[in-house]
Amino acid sequence: MRTDSAQQILQAAIQAGYLDEERPLAAFVDTNGVAKTISSLHQSFPDHFIHAFAAKANAMSSALRLVKAQGMGCEVASPGELEQALRAGFEPEEIVYDEPAKTRKVLEKVLGLSIGLNIDNFQEFERVRGLVGMTGSRSRIGFRINPQVGTGKISAMSTATATSKFGFALEDPGNRAAIIEAYRANPWLTSLHTHVGSQGCSLELMTSGIRKVVDLAEAINSAVGHQQVQVIDIGGGLPVNFDSEEVRPTFSEYASALQKAVPELFSGEYIGKTEFGRSIFAKNGFIASRIEYTKVSGGRRIATSHAGAQIATRTVFMPDHWKIRLSVFDSSGEPKTRGEEVQDVAGPLCFAGDIIATGRRLPLIEPGDYVVLNDTGAYYFSNPFYYNALCAPAVYGAEVNNHDSVSFSLWRPQQTVDDMLAVIG
Repeated sequence: MRTDSAQQILQAAIQAGYLDEERPLAAFVDTNGVAKTISSLHQSFPDHFIHAFAAKANAMSSALRLVKAQGMGCEVASPGELEQALRAGFEPEEIVYDEPAKTRKVLEKVLGLSIGLNIDNFQEFERVRGLVGMTGSRSRIGFRINPQVGTGKISAMSTATATSKFGFALEDPGNRAAIIEAYRANPWLTSLHTHVGSQGCSLELMTSGIRKVVDLAEAINSAVGHQQVQVIDIGGGLPVNFDSEEVRPTFSEYASALQKAVPELFSGEYIGKTEFGRSIFAKNGFIASRIEYTKVSGGRRIATSHAGAQIATRTVFMPDHWKIRLSVFDSSGEPKTRGEEVQDVAGPLCFAGDIIATGRRLPLIEPGDYVVLNDTGAYYFSNPFYYNALCAPAVYGAEVNNHDSVSFSLWRPQQTVDDMLAVIG
């Protein structure tokens, strides 16, 4: 999110009493920003592409209703996400189900509702094959393919390695022929899906994997003598730039790279489908934390905030891969720009590694200031971690109006201690 937008929302939140000494931590989503991002997505791809939002990036009901209102479907990967999508108003045909460990009961529900289904492995295929006739399903069904094109910069985010846990390993001996034969013998298999990776994967790596899957679709259609594969689902995974405010790469840049590498997707021969998540919400949300104390230890300045691993889990446990930008504001929400010092910003949890920034040059942080964790609209505050039994913070939708006023809607109230303890048991 741009610094000026974050400042405007932060100041309005402080004035409204959503952030203060008693409520030192909250998260915010720029709803206009989300709408603009989705509009950019629609404009970047031809009309025969269908766009589903990856619910894991932000499965809050208000987030799902927002993306639905902007014309997106929903990709889900668990029974809970499926139920959340249904409650948010998505029709079954707008949903695609991708869980790696689908139980028979879940498959019966998905097929019974005619929800789209991506099959992960040959054993699951045998289970689905036995259920398709029983349910009379109208689901769009296909295999998730691992094109085995390699690793990006973050191995944990790369889903197309030789030994990935996801999908049918396309290059393993005998698999390509077995996949083609499965489609030839089962005409209800009408789609193919792949997801090369998420953060840390280059456009070249992503498009090379999609190229291999489209080649597989062509081989299947040639083997059966007609166009049985009608849908190519290319997943999501567009990387987000966490180093600056700049949106890089853009949906338009990705679409251009795809058009060069896989022109068949743009000819109208196939229905294209995407499953973007992080790139929809990340830069349209932020976390604001009040600074409780500051001190000097071993010559290093340390500011203690209320935002730590309970809400910035990936950053704390993988700081080299998930470094995020911090901005410092005073108690009224005015940006602090002078007196830069090397400082650590620590979280409130009781372990030494609970640090959200180490050795960072920032304006001198003082008690009562606010530190903003930028670009955290996806995966951060929507997935709280209950270490030390800390309550999940309030989340607000923020709409900046034409007259520069900000309207807030409560997406999730500040969790009470009783509610938090009920969750952890």
